[in-house]
Amino acid sequence: MSPHVLILGGTAEARALATALSAHPGVRVTTSLAGRVARPGAVDGEVRVGGFGGAEGLAGWLRREGVTALVDATHPFAESITANAVRAAASAGVPAVVLRRPGWRPGPGDRWHPVPSLDAAADLLPGLGRRVFLTTGRLGLASFAHLTRLRFVVRSVDPPEPPMPPDTHVLLARGPFTVPGETALLREHRVDVLVTKDSGGAATAAKLTAARGLGLPVVVVGRPPLPDGVPTVPDVESVLERLGYGAAS
Repeated sequence: MSPHVLILGGTAEARALATALSAHPGVRVTTSLAGRVARPGAVDGEVRVGGFGGAEGLAGWLRREGVTALVDATHPFAESITANAVRAAASAGVPAVVLRRPGWRPGPGDRWHPVPSLDAAADLLPGLGRRVFLTTGRLGLASFAHLTRLRFVVRSVDPPEPPMPPDTHVLLARGPFTVPGETALLREHRVDVLVTKDSGGAATAAKLTAARGLGLPVVVVGRPPLPDGVPTVPDVESVLERLGYGAAS
């Protein structure tokens, strides 16, 4: 059977992995995108958009398409997709690996407030400031909708979905961002506090450096736990090695 790798994508790492695997002759590469972003970046190989119908539907697709390896390279907060991927791979007897970029770590001068959820972040905000820069994506704004006395600047790639706080200014933008640009944004909107998910990676890390430089508190929402028993690696090179396409292979 010819190798067929299914990548559950949507991240920069997924695109880089698809490019690396497509360079190997005879390897079929399919990247699945959930369809939540209107204009995803270009991806090498085949692209599939939309859901599979849960773990059972994905397991059936793996069998029908002769998938020989599954790589979950989705966003660190795509909890349900990862859980379905692990169950589906086990059901179909397909080796699976989770690619998760390392999370961010606070450095000297950072004023971080780690929290386990968006609801917990919302609970903290009234004590930290009135003007909030919210960079947790377009989903989940309902957790902050009751904070009617705070002013929010919300940044996302696509327009956010209601409900959302009544005093909300939306910025549509896609990273990577720069420290000077983020610093200027925080100053322009007179931001008191930044809220972010621990997404990791360099594309959106500049806001953390800018907040540190301005002495602003940062509420950092922690990642959901990964399912037990699934191999997890931090980068594309590690995935390639596990699949037998590393430099030493």
